[in-house]
Amino acid sequence: MARVSQEHLDARRRQILDGAALCFARNGFHATSMQDVLKEVGLSAGAVYRYFSGKEELIGAIVAETLGSVREAFEEAARQSPPPPPEELVASVLGRTLAAREYLVVDGRPAFPRLVIQVWTETLRNEELAVLLREGYGSVRAAWGRIVEGYQEAGMMRADVPPDHVARTMIASVLGFIAQQSLFGPAPVEVLRDGLRALTGMRGEDTGGSRLG
Repeated sequence: MARVSQEHLDARRRQILDGAALCFARNGFHATSMQDVLKEVGLSAGAVYRYFSGKEELIGAIVAETLGSVREAFEEAARQSPPPPPEELVASVLGRTLAAREYLVVDGRPAFPRLVIQVWTETLRNEELAVLLREGYGSVRAAWGRIVEGYQEAGMMRADVPPDHVARTMIASVLGFIAQQSLFGPAPVEVLRDGLRALTGMRGEDTGGSRLG
């Protein structure tokens, strides 16, 4: 009996993950059954259960894969001296994340932003997924903190603000942008890039008193 190549196994796993992602984005986690996933990917139950034990493992794998790729991108940036400007870095990483899944479409719109919202909702009910998301968020936050330290060391960013505060804010801007896409439709990452560039490029005036007073 011929051995199945690793390339074939990886492609089959990708097929199942993509099909599950479409189902979850379209109908939500609880309204999606494993039968829905089987129908989406056109495989038998045995073929799918060879890779994943059920919906929980599927959504966990999707989340881990996404967070892992984002973390790696930011850790790579943290090793640069100095790191790329924040608006360019955010646009690059988010652009790559969205582009890697642009073939996943639901009702004519990208599925990924909708999937993100579904995952957030599910973490309120699923403690295992909540733990996975917290761990992933923590690793991305830590990587961003190291990036901010690089900015501060290079004199690109004021040094009197804790790096973690900046890290949380940058992550919040990306998550908010994704939420907007889920609610109001697609927008190019250049929108976020340009907005951050305008905000980070602002310079205050020392007028000796409050400008609002």
